[in-house]
Amino acid sequence: MITWMQRHKKWLVVTIWISTIAFVGAGFVGWGSYDFGKSQGTIAKVGEREIGVAELQNEYNSLYNQYAQLFGDQFNQEVAKRLNLEDVALQSTIQKALLLSFADEIGIDVTDTEIAKELVNIPSFQKDGKFSKDVYVQVLNQNRTNPAEFEANLKRDLIVSKVRALFEVDVTKNEVDAFAELYGMQDDVNIEVVDSSSILVPNDEAKLKEYWEAHKSDYMSNAAFELETYNHPISSNTYTDAELKAYYEDNKIDFRKDDGKIKAFDEAKKDVNFALDSKKAKKDALRAYLKLKKGEESFSKKEKIFENQFTYPLESIQNIKTAANGDILKPFENKTVYTVVKVVNKIDPQPLPFVEVRNDVLKAYRAMQKRKILLSQATERLKHFKGTNVKNISPEFTGTILSLNEEETRSFINQLFTSSQKEGMIKLEEKVVLYRINDSIITPVKNVDTAQIENLLKSTKQNELFAKLLEKLQTKYGVVSYMEKGE
Repeated sequence: MITWMQRHKKWLVVTIWISTIAFVGAGFVGWGSYDFGKSQGTIAKVGEREIGVAELQNEYNSLYNQYAQLFGDQFNQEVAKRLNLEDVALQSTIQKALLLSFADEIGIDVTDTEIAKELVNIPSFQKDGKFSKDVYVQVLNQNRTNPAEFEANLKRDLIVSKVRALFEVDVTKNEVDAFAELYGMQDDVNIEVVDSSSILVPNDEAKLKEYWEAHKSDYMSNAAFELETYNHPISSNTYTDAELKAYYEDNKIDFRKDDGKIKAFDEAKKDVNFALDSKKAKKDALRAYLKLKKGEESFSKKEKIFENQFTYPLESIQNIKTAANGDILKPFENKTVYTVVKVVNKIDPQPLPFVEVRNDVLKAYRAMQKRKILLSQATERLKHFKGTNVKNISPEFTGTILSLNEEETRSFINQLFTSSQKEGMIKLEEKVVLYRINDSIITPVKNVDTAQIENLLKSTKQNELFAKLLEKLQTKYGVVSYMEKGE
């Protein structure tokens, strides 16, 4: 599976435009071996559009959980790392920003109504088949985001979908028929498999430390924040019906049923009461905030929190990350309290000591050395190889070839029938296949799925078109990255 994904990685971004809903209900995925060059809030700039860390994190979550759904237990964080999914997420985020800039220029937008229609049809937010605001908020909290952030991401994805719709392509019957002939192609091939399983990389502590020195940025601690905090509780209060009704009339649009309809006053009474409690608590918290800024009030708690330990709302975490040392942030709602935070000191990620990461470094070093030795051995054997003759290899071949498993066989065949070389090497994850095509024949094939071929051709043509569009947009708007990553 990892071989297939690496083989097709150049198409991952332009073919998989995953909606922001992909991560909902699947959980929050940890990640991050990047350093931030400009700030911890903005990771790149496309034209006048800035891309934030949260946007990149959402894209990574979406990609990760989409692959997890496709490949099940075979896909995990180790596979994601080998696939460089962080890089794919960054590329995807930048490309979406290019399309959004293009959409701004040509006047494409998405209305609140369109967002609402999409929202109420998301199964993760439904209860008994209907949209539930409580479930919606709960699911977003579990995924460390909030409605404003989620709906902003959803709007971006819907705009990107509209832009893509402008570039829908068709294929002709002649193109489908010509491509269908490939299903009747069969190759007579000599094959030799060079396997890395027997390659031993000797322990060399000096070289291991040298590798670690060159790749320290892959083994970093999380950023940490020394904070002082003050919490003001959202207390329950008693209000007259007149006060409740007045607030309801001014804000009734905020109180909706699962189906999106506005609640009657009696139905919304409990929610209105809490909204007034929250409003009062916020005013009190703002008064405390001003006193804290003037030094007339003291913070109640000091703590050091690592970046991966935050439980605050996503927007508030973002504000903490972009604040300067000494900044006191305005109060934000944090479950049952309003919290005021003073950023005392921000501690940048630091390279972890060699002794703490030695096992991970050793694994990466051995994998790199094995790949180098494997490629060297394969290159040398290719000069004189004879191989084993295998006949009747077609694009629809099923089963295995020599010592390749099914996944490796499929990857080998995919690459064989897209190669323009009669003889050469095909690289798999832990093996290299030497091949020489002796002869090729085309035989008629019955019952070819022309619909599948048509969809494949459409996707391929659209990908090519989009790749060219993105190249032009990148030249037009420019891309500035504030992220660096060790090799």
